[in-house]
Amino acid sequence: MAEEERKGLSVFDGVLIVGGGIIAVIVAIAIISAIAGLVWFVIKVVLIVALVAIVARLVFRRRS
Repeated sequence: MAEEERKGLSVFDGVLIVGGGIIAVIVAIAIISAIAGLVWFVIKVVLIVALVAIVARLVFRRRS
Protein backbone atom coordinates (compact mmCIF):
# COMPACT_ATOMS: atom_id res chain seq x y z
CA MET A 1 0.00 0.00 0.00
CA ALA A 2 1.51 3.24 -1.12
CA GLU A 3 -1.00 5.43 0.69
CA GLU A 4 -1.71 5.02 4.37
CA GLU A 5 -5.10 5.94 5.69
CA ARG A 6 -4.84 8.61 8.36
CA LYS A 7 -7.05 8.16 11.35
CA GLY A 8 -7.67 10.64 14.12
CA LEU A 9 -7.03 14.34 14.28
CA SER A 10 -4.21 16.18 12.60
CA VAL A 11 -2.02 18.61 14.50
CA PHE A 12 -3.86 21.53 12.88
CA ASP A 13 -7.21 20.12 14.02
CA GLY A 14 -5.89 19.83 17.56
CA VAL A 15 -4.62 23.41 17.51
CA LEU A 16 -8.02 24.61 16.28
CA ILE A 17 -9.85 22.69 19.01
CA VAL A 18 -7.56 23.98 21.78
CA GLY A 19 -7.70 27.53 20.42
CA GLY A 20 -11.48 27.40 20.18
CA GLY A 21 -11.70 26.10 23.74
CA ILE A 22 -9.49 28.90 25.04
CA ILE A 23 -11.54 31.52 23.21
CA ALA A 24 -14.77 29.99 24.56
CA VAL A 25 -13.43 30.13 28.13
CA ILE A 26 -12.36 33.78 27.71
CA VAL A 27 -15.77 34.75 26.30
CA ALA A 28 -17.58 32.87 29.09
CA ILE A 29 -15.51 34.63 31.76
CA ALA A 30 -16.20 38.01 30.13
CA ILE A 31 -19.95 37.35 30.01
CA ILE A 32 -20.07 36.14 33.62
CA SER A 33 -18.04 39.17 34.72
CA ALA A 34 -20.37 41.54 32.89
CA ILE A 35 -23.46 39.93 34.44
CA ALA A 36 -21.91 40.03 37.92
CA GLY A 37 -20.98 43.69 37.41
CA LEU A 38 -24.52 44.54 36.33
CA VAL A 39 -26.03 42.72 39.32
CA TRP A 40 -23.62 44.49 41.72
CA PHE A 41 -24.52 47.87 40.12
CA VAL A 42 -28.24 47.20 40.64
CA ILE A 43 -27.62 46.18 44.27
CA LYS A 44 -25.65 49.40 44.91
CA VAL A 45 -28.39 51.56 43.35
CA VAL A 46 -31.08 49.86 45.45
CA LEU A 47 -29.03 50.35 48.63
CA ILE A 48 -28.40 54.02 47.88
CA VAL A 49 -32.08 54.67 47.12
CA ALA A 50 -33.09 52.87 50.32
CA LEU A 51 -30.56 54.87 52.35
CA VAL A 52 -31.79 58.17 50.89
CA ALA A 53 -35.41 57.19 51.59
CA ILE A 54 -34.59 56.31 55.21
CA VAL A 55 -32.70 59.57 55.78
CA ALA A 56 -35.47 61.60 54.13
CA ARG A 57 -38.10 59.88 56.27
CA LEU A 58 -36.12 60.61 59.45
CA VAL A 59 -35.56 64.24 58.52
CA PHE A 60 -39.18 64.93 57.59
CA ARG A 61 -40.49 63.05 60.65
CA ARG A 62 -38.53 65.29 63.03
CA ARG A 63 -39.77 68.50 61.40
CA SER A 64 -43.44 67.71 61.81
